[in-house]
Amino acid sequence: MINETLASPTNYPLSSADIDSYHRDGHILLRQVASTEEVKNYRTAINEAVTKYNTETRALSERDTYGKAFLQIMNLWEQDQAVRKFVLAKRFAQIAADLMGCENVRIYHDQALFKEPGGGFTPWHQDQYYWPLDTNKTITLWMPLVEITEEMGIMKFASGSHTEGYIDKLGISDASQNFLEEYIKKNNFPVSTTSFMQAGDATFHSGWTLHGAPGNNSGTMREVMTIIYFADGARALEPDNKNRVADLERWLPGIKPGELAASPLNPLVL
Repeated sequence: MINETLASPTNYPLSSADIDSYHRDGHILLRQVASTEEVKNYRTAINEAVTKYNTETRALSERDTYGKAFLQIMNLWEQDQAVRKFVLAKRFAQIAADLMGCENVRIYHDQALFKEPGGGFTPWHQDQYYWPLDTNKTITLWMPLVEITEEMGIMKFASGSHTEGYIDKLGISDASQNFLEEYIKKNNFPVSTTSFMQAGDATFHSGWTLHGAPGNNSGTMREVMTIIYFADGARALEPDNKNRVADLERWLPGIKPGELAASPLNPLVL
């Protein structure tokens, strides 16, 4: 049964050291943002929604690098009432707002990112390459629904890379992997990861932080749910790549460049 324990915005206080760490590195790992029991309450609903709305039927061998990286099912909150309670949880939104240093946040979209056994690596990339938003106050929560180990494909980050802003226009691809791996080495950004995450642990990273993940070399599905937030008051940008054109239409429907990014698909969650 789904409970309402995630509805409180105040039961995961951050320290000033946490906030300083996020601003310095562009990412942070927070343990037990949701308890194992809380995640268990939602995992079944999320898995059922993933099964229902997944459209990828090709074998791994038939997909390109992006397709091998994960099953990607977006905006489950639109489709499923139980998942909606998870995605619109005030506890998560409060953490996002506190880390970004803003009072109110909106949803950009959610994503289930399930990396199949044998699934490929996730190339280095910047999320905000895809987002036509005029603010640097964007952040992604990345939360496993099961215990995950290093061999399953835990996120890695290039610490401090968010300070460089918009680095490339390649998107998630072999090209982004090659270019950005060299860029990270050239600029001496330390690569940070962890060897284990429990269900309910979460990373938060800036939209400009370079990140990726190894492949899933285990026999277990890497079940992860992500939620993207941005500061209320942000406006839509004129898209400068085809992915931002598509994002403007899908995630900011009816919004024109220069207008407030506040479509019905971008609810104010805090």
